[in-house]
Amino acid sequence: MLVLSIVLAVAGILMLMNPALIWSITESWKSNDATGPSVFYIGSIRFGGVLCTLAGICGIVALLL
Repeated sequence: MLVLSIVLAVAGILMLMNPALIWSITESWKSNDATGPSVFYIGSIRFGGVLCTLAGICGIVALLL
């Protein structure tokens, strides 16, 4: 469970720091012109990154208590 919490926190930080990388891995192949992610996509990925980071940190804290 600790490993899952750490992976979740790291994935969340990656989503916060570099949402364009997440787009290029998951969504760029679906686009005909592949110009880049939209503003809404970047915002939603960052919001998801905040939630993943918080869930990972809460999991780590819960295991340590």
